[in-house]
Amino acid sequence: MRKFFERLRAAFFFIIILAMMALCSIDLMKIQIVDGAEYLEKAKTTRQASQVITSPRGEIVDINGTEIVSNKTGFNVVIEKAFFSSDKAEMNRIICGIANILAEDGVAWIDTLPITSEKPYRYLDARDSDISKLKKNIGLQHYATAEDCLAEMYELYEIADSYTEREKRIIAGVRYEMILRSFSLSNRYTFAEDIPMDTVVKLKEAAYTLEGMDIVEEAVRVYAAGDVAPHLIGTIGAISAEEYEEKRSEGYALNDVIGKAGIEKAMEDELRGEKGTRTLELLNGVVVSDIITEEAVPGNTIQLTINAEYQRDVQEILENHILWLNNQTSDKAKGTAADAGAIVVLNAKNGALLAAATSPTYDINDYLTDYASVVNGENAPLTNRATHGLYRPGSTFKTVTATAALNEGYIDRNSTIVCNNVYTYWNDYKPKCTGWHGRINVITAIEKSCNIFFYEVGRIMGPNLIADYASQYGLGEETFLETGGYKGKIATPDTLGPDWQAGLVVQVAIGQSETAVTPLQMAVQASTIANRGVRYQPYMVDSIHTYNMESLVSRTEPSVVQTIPDKSGETFELVIQGMKQAAAFLPYSYPAVKDYYTPYLLTDLPEAAAIKTGTPQMTTAEDTGSAFIGFYPADDPEIAFSGFVEHGDYSKFMIRQIIDAYYDKNYTPAKPKTNAALSSPEEILSGTAAASETTDAAE
Repeated sequence: MRKFFERLRAAFFFIIILAMMALCSIDLMKIQIVDGAEYLEKAKTTRQASQVITSPRGEIVDINGTEIVSNKTGFNVVIEKAFFSSDKAEMNRIICGIANILAEDGVAWIDTLPITSEKPYRYLDARDSDISKLKKNIGLQHYATAEDCLAEMYELYEIADSYTEREKRIIAGVRYEMILRSFSLSNRYTFAEDIPMDTVVKLKEAAYTLEGMDIVEEAVRVYAAGDVAPHLIGTIGAISAEEYEEKRSEGYALNDVIGKAGIEKAMEDELRGEKGTRTLELLNGVVVSDIITEEAVPGNTIQLTINAEYQRDVQEILENHILWLNNQTSDKAKGTAADAGAIVVLNAKNGALLAAATSPTYDINDYLTDYASVVNGENAPLTNRATHGLYRPGSTFKTVTATAALNEGYIDRNSTIVCNNVYTYWNDYKPKCTGWHGRINVITAIEKSCNIFFYEVGRIMGPNLIADYASQYGLGEETFLETGGYKGKIATPDTLGPDWQAGLVVQVAIGQSETAVTPLQMAVQASTIANRGVRYQPYMVDSIHTYNMESLVSRTEPSVVQTIPDKSGETFELVIQGMKQAAAFLPYSYPAVKDYYTPYLLTDLPEAAAIKTGTPQMTTAEDTGSAFIGFYPADDPEIAFSGFVEHGDYSKFMIRQIIDAYYDKNYTPAKPKTNAALSSPEEILSGTAAASETTDAAE
C-alpha cells in the first residue's frame, strides 16, 4: 500500500511536470512563431539623427539688378558620419585616399591648420589666435613648436609611419578640421568645395573604397563682378570660435560660413536664409531612411544703390589720374609721388551711395585665390580709403567756417577783410596765404580760397563754434553707412588736450591742424551744402528682395539726420555762390588746359557746377595731398561728390569726368597722356594768369 501511494505521488508530480513543460512549449512556440517577427524587431537597435541642410545664400546686385555676387551649383566633397568608419586607421586611409585624388587634379581642399604644409614646419603668420587654440586643443604648452604640434597630432590620431610625411600632414590637417567643425551625425564634414567634373568622376569611381565620402551639389558663392567696390561688398568665410559663441543662439553651427566684411557681413541676417532639416533613421548602424523633413529657405537678395558700370568708371578715373601724375616729366610737375586716393559720389537728393572708388584696389576673386599677394600689395590695397581713410580736409573745410560765420552773424555778404598774403595778428606767428587778394568778401574768399579771410574769421569765432558746425555737417561723426567707417575728429582744445595752442584756431579754420575726416564724410558735407543745410544719412542698400528678386521685402527710406538752420536767410546761398565761382575760376576756362589727358573744364557744362578744392598737408608742409568737394547741377543738385589724392595734386581735374560719366552711360574714362610738352599745368598757365590766380589754381 505504501508503495502504491509513493508511485501515485510520483505519477502526480510527473504529470505536473509534463503539464508545465507543455505550457512552456506553448509559450516558446508563441514567442518563436506567432510573435517572432515582433520580438526580432525589438531586438534590433534603431535611432534617428537630424542633419542640417544649408540654405543658398542671398545674392547681391547693383541698382539695375546686375549680379555682383551670386551663386552657382557646384560639386562639394563631403564625409557623412553615418557611413564613415569609427576606426582611426580606417579614417586615416579614407582621408588620405580622397586627398590623393584631389591632389592629382590640382584641386585644393579645406585645411585651416595654422602650420605650413611642407617641411620645415613653422606656424603661419598672423594666426596667433589659431595657434594658441591648436596648442590648447591637443594639450601642449604655449612654447610648443610647429613640429611638436604635428608629432602630437600624429600620435593622437594614430597616423601610422607608413604614410609619407606629406600624407601625414594632410591627414592631421583634416582630422583637426573635423574636430573644429564638430563632425557628427548632425554635421557632415565638407572636405573640398566646387571641384571640377573630371575630379567628381574619379572620386565616384573610387567611392566603394572611400566609405562615408559623397559628392553633393550645393550653392557655391560666385563674385561675378569682383572688381566692383570689393571693399564694400566683402567676403564670407568659416565661422570663428568667437563668432560661434556670439551666434550659436541664432542657430549657427561650427561648420557654417558667415559674412566677414562689407555687405556680406552687414547684411548677414538677410543673406543667410533659413536652414532645412534632413532626418536619417539608422537600424543597427545602417541608414534605412533618409528624408527631407524641412526645406531650406534661400537668403534674401540685397539690391545696392551702386551702379556697377558707374562704379567702374569712377574707379578708372581715379586710377588714371594717379597714373598721369606719376608720369609727369616736367621740372615743374607736382604730385608725382601720388600713390593712393578715393572718390565718393552720393545722390544729392537722398544720400544714396552711387560710387565709392579707392586706389589701390583689388578683385575679390584674387583675394580668395591668392590672398598673400593681395594683402602684401603695395600701398595697402585692402584699406578702404573712401570710408576708412582719414585726411585733413584742407580748404574744402572753408565752407564749414563760412557757414558758421554767416549763420552766427560774425560776417554777412558785405563784410570784407584785406589779404596782403601774411596774417599779422600775432607777432611771433605769421601764417601766409596762397596769394595777395586785397579786400574781399566771403564769396570771393571761397572762390579764391583765401587763407587770410578764414584765419581772421576763425580766430574771432574760436575753435569750438567751428567744431560745432563741422559736427552738424557730419565731419568727425559716425556716418552709419551699412558697412561702417571711421569717425575721425575735429581739432579743438578738448580733442588735442595739452597739445592745443591758441594759434591753432586759424589752422582749424582752413581744415588743417589735427582735423581728420573721411572722403565719405566730405561727400556728405557737399551734399548738405547742396541741400541748403539738410543732411541725409548715407546708405548703400536700396532694397531687399526674396531670392531671385521674386518679390520686394523692404526698401530703404531716405533719412534726414541733421538740419542746419539758415539763420541769416542767405547763408547757403552765399556759400554756394562762392563754390560756383570757384568752378568758373579763370584757369578752368583757359583753352590750353584742354590739351591735357582729358577735358576738365566746368564752364562749358550744360549747367553751373559748385566745387571747393584743397591742398591739405599730409606729413609736412611740403608733403601735401589734393582734395575736392562739390555738387552738380549747382542750383538743383543731383550728385554730390568728394575726392582725395594722397601726395598728389590737381584732383579737381577728375570732377568733369565724374559728372560726364554719371550722365553718359556709355562714357569711357580718358587714358592719360604722359608726354613732356603737356606734363605741367603750371607751364601752360605761367604768364597767362595773374600771380594770385595762378597760385590759387594749384589748390
